[in-house]
Amino acid sequence: MSAHAPHGGVSVVICVYTEDRWEDILAAVSSVRAQSLPALETLLVVDHHPALLERLGKEFKESDDVRVLANAGPRGLSAGRNTGIAVSRGGIIAFLDDDAVAERDWLRHFAAGYADPLVMAVGGRTEPIWASGRRPAWFPEEFDWVVGCTYKGLPRGKVRVRNVLGGNASFRRSAFDAAGGFATGIGRDGDKRPLGCEETELCIRLTRARPDAVLLIDDRAVIHHRVPAGRERFAYFRTRAYAEGLSKALVAQSVGADKGLESERRYATRVLPAGVARGVRDFVLARPGGAGRAGAIVAGVLTTAGGYALGSFRARRTGATFSVVEIGDARAAEGGGPS
Repeated sequence: MSAHAPHGGVSVVICVYTEDRWEDILAAVSSVRAQSLPALETLLVVDHHPALLERLGKEFKESDDVRVLANAGPRGLSAGRNTGIAVSRGGIIAFLDDDAVAERDWLRHFAAGYADPLVMAVGGRTEPIWASGRRPAWFPEEFDWVVGCTYKGLPRGKVRVRNVLGGNASFRRSAFDAAGGFATGIGRDGDKRPLGCEETELCIRLTRARPDAVLLIDDRAVIHHRVPAGRERFAYFRTRAYAEGLSKALVAQSVGADKGLESERRYATRVLPAGVARGVRDFVLARPGGAGRAGAIVAGVLTTAGGYALGSFRARRTGATFSVVEIGDARAAEGGGPS
C-alpha cells in the first residue's frame, strides 16, 4: 500500500497532446491555481509531443506548483493519466481535461466527499461551452456524453454511481493501489477514433477489488468544457456514438455484460424514450429542433448499438485488447518543470 495519507492534499493531473490547445491548457492551469482549496500540485502530462513538452517546460520553469512530464507509457490518455498518478504526491488525485476550466470550489467539493473513508472516487458535473455560442437545436441533452459533458438522465445532487466520468473526476490514491491504473488500449489515443470508457472499466474493476468502495458524483464540482465547432456536427455525433459502442463492447467482454451495461440499460429504456417523446412533442408544438432531437436520439441509439455489435464480435473472436498496469511499476521522465 502507498504511504500517502488519504488527505495528503490533492494532486491535479491534466493530460495534453497538441499545441493547438495551448491557450486552453493555460486556462485549465489558471483555473486550478484559482481554487478555493489550493491544489498540492498540477501535473501536465504531455503525450509523445516533444515540441509541446519543451514549450510547456519553458512556460512553467519558474513555477513551484506545476510540473511538466512526458507520458512514460504508450500513446494515449490512459497511459498519460497513469504517468501522472505514478509521480503525484497527493492522497487524492483529480483529473481535468486540457480544454476545460474548473469553477472555484471544484476541488473543495471533491475533497469533502472523502470524509467518508469508504469513498474511493468523486466525480463532478461538466457543462459544455459550445463554439457557436449555443447548443445546436438538433443536439439532444441526453447525448451530451458525446462531447464529454454531463448528460440528461444522470442523477442530480450528491449521489452514489457505478462510475465517474474521466474528464472531471478524482480518486483516492489507495484506489489505484487496490485496482491498478487506467487500462491502456481502450480509451482515447490522440487523433484516432474517439474511443472512451476507460474510466468505466477502472471503476468496475475498483468495486470488484474493494466491494465496500463508494463512488460518488457531486454535481456542485463543476467544470466547463469547450466543444469545438467540428464536434457540433452530426458527422462527429455519429462517429463518437459508434466508437462508444465499440468501447462498451470491450468493457462488457472484460467485466461481463451485467455490470458493464448496468447503467446503460436504465438509460436506454427510460431516459432515451422520454427524450424522443419530448422531441416529438416539441415538433408538434412547432418548437425549434424537436424533430431533429428525436431523430438524433434514434440515430445515436442505432449507431451505438451497431458499434457494440461489431465490437462484441471482434472481442469474442480476438479477446480483449487492453491491459492494466500497476501504478507502482510506472516511471515518468520529467520534461522541464521543477521536481
